[in-house]
Amino acid sequence: MTAQTSPIKTSPVLWRLLPFVAIVFLGFLTVGIPLPVLSAQVHGALGFGTVMVGWVIGIQSIATVLTRQFAGVTCDRRGAKAAVLLGLPAAVLAGAAYLASALLPVSASVSLTILLAGRLLLGVAESLFLTGAMSWAIATVGPQNTGRVMAWQGIAMYGAMGLGAPLGLWLLDAFGFVAVAMAAIIVPLPALGIAMLRKGIAPLQAGPRVAFYRVLGLIWQPGLALAFSAMSFGALAAFITLDYAAHGWEGAGLGLSGFGAGYILVRLFFAGLPDRHGGVKVAVVSLLIQAMGQGVLFAAANAMAAFAGATLTGLGFSLVFPAMGVEAMRRVSPQSRGLAVGGYIAFFDLAIGLTGPVLGLVAGGFGYPAVFLACAGAALVSVLLAATLKPGPQ
Repeated sequence: MTAQTSPIKTSPVLWRLLPFVAIVFLGFLTVGIPLPVLSAQVHGALGFGTVMVGWVIGIQSIATVLTRQFAGVTCDRRGAKAAVLLGLPAAVLAGAAYLASALLPVSASVSLTILLAGRLLLGVAESLFLTGAMSWAIATVGPQNTGRVMAWQGIAMYGAMGLGAPLGLWLLDAFGFVAVAMAAIIVPLPALGIAMLRKGIAPLQAGPRVAFYRVLGLIWQPGLALAFSAMSFGALAAFITLDYAAHGWEGAGLGLSGFGAGYILVRLFFAGLPDRHGGVKVAVVSLLIQAMGQGVLFAAANAMAAFAGATLTGLGFSLVFPAMGVEAMRRVSPQSRGLAVGGYIAFFDLAIGLTGPVLGLVAGGFGYPAVFLACAGAALVSVLLAATLKPGPQ
């Protein structure tokens, strides 16, 4: 290969990705820090019931899904940097809404309304800065490194959520909800500084732009494979603690740690596999491992077996997002990459949003282990979707 066509080596790619990883990590701290304390604020401090707690937590995801198209259009028409520079200030304003809801001398209903407005704003913010950072990173290191971009952005997201949750709980216990709101205001500011100092990449002007519904039509199969795969993650997050308790086992947190450790280890050492070997091969192997992990969880006779199943699930799930992402990006023109990124992530958003209610019905009718059996079946559906993907343009 000539110097012009050789893939960028791993080390320079990772070095050039670091600013975007930092942007996503700091941006997602704004999501992760308040998340575990919202229930205490809404139920305990404001006095509302569990249904309203669910709405306060879930409304952010609804706003995120509904604004993925807007984020993608912003990237493609105004540049990915513009999307990031819109999203991060919106995240700061969301934190300011949390602060106002806690400090203003208003009724509980008005305080709740302000808090809901902040959650809606954070959903829009996440859509913009994540879609923008991912599109910007792909444009910076080249589409041949799409898998690495998505793998490392995922590490940043889950790392921020994993760090943000205990940090938020500590701030609440030590200083109250006002401190949580202040942290949500502060943490996006360094990310904003990084984004402002980075040189933007002008959006591509040549070539026709494709409508969002047509982009979805091009990427639906890898997106749907991702969605069915993501059910396993949603099941672990929602039901593994309840499953452990129903069996009388200790260490549900250890099961979640096993999932996280498997997930991160694979991304740290094998993030380049989808770029080197293609998304289909990597996804099929990963999904089979994931299905095996969910099967082990279904049949687990003790806590150690459940831990093994959760760890296998993390090992398998880790590369599904970048692997199917590589295939999704191959199916669209560079002029529509922002829309494709937004649409692809929306499949994940919808899966996580629907997993809880759907699998809740399964758990209610057949018990908690049945949830993991259903997710093993969903992972096998993903295998079928991935294996039947027609090769996309390189």
